[in-house]
Formats: sequence, structure tokens, C-alpha cells
Amino acid sequence: MAIICLASASGSPGVTATSVGLSFCWPRPVLLVEADPTGGSGVLAGFLRGTTPYDAGLIELALSHLSTADALRDVVRPLSPNVSVVAGIRSHAQAPALRDVWDPLLAALRDLDDSGQDVIVDAGRLGLVASPAPLLDAADVTLLVTRATLPAISAARSWAETARQPATGWRHPGLLLIGEGQPYRASEVAKALGIPVVADLPDDPAAAAVYHRGAAPPKRFDTGPYVRGLQTTVLSVQAHIARGRFALVDGARA
Repeated sequence: MAIICLASASGSPGVTATSVGLSFCWPRPVLLVEADPTGGSGVLAGFLRGTTPYDAGLIELALSHLSTADALRDVVRPLSPNVSVVAGIRSHAQAPALRDVWDPLLAALRDLDDSGQDVIVDAGRLGLVASPAPLLDAADVTLLVTRATLPAISAARSWAETARQPATGWRHPGLLLIGEGQPYRASEVAKALGIPVVADLPDDPAAAAVYHRGAAPPKRFDTGPYVRGLQTTVLSVQAHIARGRFALVDGARA
């Protein structure tokens, strides 16, 4: 089982669209957790176009009298045979109620290993009230999603410095670059931020809108560059996780 977190430093680089897209391209059963504390479900309002009402999600999990593991089972909803979701909070005003849920939720998510599930977390924008810091810190890989423009790289710089701190930073940080080469290449962004680019996706608003707001797929969507990029990203993320685990085992042996 692996926990993969995606977050952004600023703007709208495509964290939600990428999280949903990766979930539907993931080869194993996956649980998508909408942990963005800004409120509103990108899956229910966006991908499902408001056709599915909110009945339970993170706020119900946080307020439940049950153990977090038991409450988690009650708030998970299927999206497909392979993808399930925990919907985000309804309003930003509910965010403070999440502060005490992240640590027990992390433990409950790790227990999903027994069921063969992986977890993808949409953490939204960094630095907000009740941001899911324990998930970001402890994930098997935490991806800072950014575009390849100077304003985006500048906004990501301070977060990259925090993420790569040996004692307090993210366990396995990486970059997911949107629009590589527009104008900066992956190697240039990685050098500027001091974090490796794990994967990149094309800047394709029409294709991303399928996952972001339930838009009709453009022609040849399933074989187009965006979906191919998602599939390649899955492989790159899995390889990054494997390298991190090997380094931990190798370090323990030493």
C-alpha cells in the first residue's frame, strides 16, 4: 500500500484534476481523499457535475464517535469498481474541525494495506488552516504540483525549502510539473527548487476538464497525450516510491 499526496503552493496548477486522473489510471484499487481544507468537493461538484449529493465525508469522519478506522468505512463512497472517494468538507468554516483528524486518519489509511488499497490525497493549497500536514509529511511520496512558469516556481520556492528539510520536511518529496518546457525544462525547475521532478503532464485544459469538471472527453481522449501522461506518471510515482523504500532498507542495513 502507498499513500500519495498532491499539493500546490499557489494558484490552480491542476491538483484536483491530476488527483482524480491518477486515481482512474491507477492499476490497483485506490481511495481518493479530498483533504483540501478550502471546502467544497471537487469530485462531487466537478467530476460528477453535481449529480451525486453530499451525504458523508471528512467532516462526518472528524465528528464521529466511532474509531477513525470504523468511521472511515462509513464515509467512503465508490466512484468506479477500482476507485472510491472520501469527499471533502462542505465549507471552509468546517476546516478547524479537521485539525485533530489527520493523525488518526493517517493510521487508518496505513491499515488499508490489508485490503490491497492505495491512497491518493488531494491536499489542495499549502499553508491553509487545518492543512493535512501529517499526511504530507508521512506520505510515501508528496508531490508539489507546479507549472513551469517563473511566477509558479517563485511561489513554490519557499515550500520546496520546507519540504526538503531532513528532520522536519516531507518524507519523500517530489515535483509534478504541468506544462514542462513552457518555458522552463524539468531539469531547470528541479535545480531551482532542489527537488526532483518525478513526472510531468501536458498543459491540456480540455483533457484536464474531464476530471476537473466532468466535461465531455475530447476526441481520442483515451489515447491522447494527457491520458498517456497520467499513465506515465503512475509508473514514475511507483518507481519513486520503490526507490525511497529501497533507500530506507539499505540505510537500515548499513
